[in-house]
Amino acid sequence: MTIHPYLNFDGKTEEALRFYEKILGGKLSDIHRYDSMPQEEGCELTPEQNNLVMHVSLQLPDGQMIMASDMIEGMGPTLQVGNNFSICVCPDSKQEADRIFNALAEGGTIAMPLADQFWGDYFGCLADRFGINWMVNYSDPAARPS
Repeated sequence: MTIHPYLNFDGKTEEALRFYEKILGGKLSDIHRYDSMPQEEGCELTPEQNNLVMHVSLQLPDGQMIMASDMIEGMGPTLQVGNNFSICVCPDSKQEADRIFNALAEGGTIAMPLADQFWGDYFGCLADRFGINWMVNYSDPAARPS
């Protein structure tokens, strides 16, 4: 299992991660913008919102990673200092993802149920009973292109 910090910004994700890249080293990868997300009826985004970062990873030289995204008003919680980060847990199996997610959810609030996602991972997010934001993401190595 690996654990990564996941940061949220209000339209400054790419700027912030490029700044961290210069300071910490490493390389930005997996830059996905909101325009790559399937659009749901009633949830149309403006051109500016479509250009925001839905997900980016900063692969650090020592093998660690910082991940981030821009928060969009009306899509999930409103960004406030204090809720602008999550802990992302990446378990080694779908069963372990279920166990961790369900245990963290006891007494907490599920923001996105754990489920197969359009990008290919098994993902969900929640705030635990202590108010800490968690993401659980299982990525099946057999499903990844080589």
